[in-house]
Amino acid sequence: MASKISNVRPAPDKVLVQIADYVARYTVKSPLAWETARLTLIDSLGCGFEALAYPACTKLLGPVVPGTVVPNGAKVPGTPFQLDPITAAFNLGALIRWLDFNDAFYGETVIHPSDNISAILMMADHLSRKRVAEGKKPLAMRDVLEATIKAYEIQGGLAIMNGYTAFGLDHTLLVKIATCAVVARMLGCTRDEIINTVSNAWVDGHALATFRRRPNTGSRKSWAAGDAAARGAWLAMLAVKGEMGYPSALTAKRWGFYGVLFKGKSFKFQRPFGTYIMENVLFKIAYPAAFHAQSAVEAAINLHPLVKDRLNEIKRIDVRCHNSSMVILDKTGPLHNPADRDHCMQYMIAVGMIFGKLTAGDYEDHVTADPRIDKLRAKMVLREDKRYSREYLDPAKRTNANSIRVHFKDGSGTPLSEVLYPLGHRRRREEGVPLLMKKFETNLARAFASKQRNAILGACLDRQRLEAMPVNEFVDLMAV
Repeated sequence: MASKISNVRPAPDKVLVQIADYVARYTVKSPLAWETARLTLIDSLGCGFEALAYPACTKLLGPVVPGTVVPNGAKVPGTPFQLDPITAAFNLGALIRWLDFNDAFYGETVIHPSDNISAILMMADHLSRKRVAEGKKPLAMRDVLEATIKAYEIQGGLAIMNGYTAFGLDHTLLVKIATCAVVARMLGCTRDEIINTVSNAWVDGHALATFRRRPNTGSRKSWAAGDAAARGAWLAMLAVKGEMGYPSALTAKRWGFYGVLFKGKSFKFQRPFGTYIMENVLFKIAYPAAFHAQSAVEAAINLHPLVKDRLNEIKRIDVRCHNSSMVILDKTGPLHNPADRDHCMQYMIAVGMIFGKLTAGDYEDHVTADPRIDKLRAKMVLREDKRYSREYLDPAKRTNANSIRVHFKDGSGTPLSEVLYPLGHRRRREEGVPLLMKKFETNLARAFASKQRNAILGACLDRQRLEAMPVNEFVDLMAV
């Protein structure tokens, strides 16, 4: 006789409860986290302003139905669009992520936690405009920064010891999880409603990582995060209406996330949720390049003076990487589009060595037509350095190391150019922050005239003023 299967609903999965309790009850006290959150916000917006110059990105922006304007809708910074918060989250998310220039964090899965900012800011803007219209007090930018800190922590906490890409899943599924939790809280959801929201995000469909990997690398990797953030915000809006959740979304035998998509494994956590991810996030300051290539580009540019006049004399280029770089960025053969090129270690190194720089424009067709790039790519040999791989995952170090040595046909060679910690690493904050601010000012100048630019800077450079500012007034500063 077949055994009976119980239809009794269990208590919510532990991970769902941990996320909801953190979002609803944790008080952010770390001064470093608050200050870094300000930097992540303005850097992310700056990345979006630079992306406005790229038609491949801007063609995706605007309302679903052309001409739609939403009363009390969110205003997408740097654009004329006022949209519902879900569409606005996609718009801003695509802008922030387009050039692969926004911040990152790393572990078993590499993430870009600033991918959450689009939904947080756009939902906060919509809610603030709605409240003002109703004669109520708008949200303050401090609310946005707090939600950002918590979204970073959720996304990073789930990524440090869990390899989603190993199962073919794109890391943006974590954008959806983190976004839905903090936006649900922003919408006024109770703890139980936040649990329902997060459970729905886990049972949702999840993107495959194939659009980030050879041979399919393409521009979806530049808007996938905006898509995930928008989806997370939409699920939160369903929860505030009372939509039910699924308590064993992760652990249900056969049908849960673990059983269907994680080969029966459960999540591991290195530490309780706090402010660790925000405090240790890695900024991309000088190079719009895949996270793992940041130090490789820096090492290549350091070699530029030694090789720029001897390119035809190069016999071999030895590149040492950690394992994640090998898996994600080691790419030979033709490169089909800018997204393909900014995820090719050999391409980025070649551009750095030839030109002594790497900008977003260097991934475009007119640059890749230079025959010297593919000639150098063909001479590169990438190998894993076990120490780099070990220290990449070591929580006491968290290096992101690459090194390059060039060998010439006459038997001579360059010194080893090794970079253990890229410019945006926490260990280089004193050096990096002034350059990060310069990056932001440069990006503001791309989109705004001097008077408007100065008004934005005035708000962004003073943390106390920024935190107290109503969200709608802050976003209005960036309207065009």
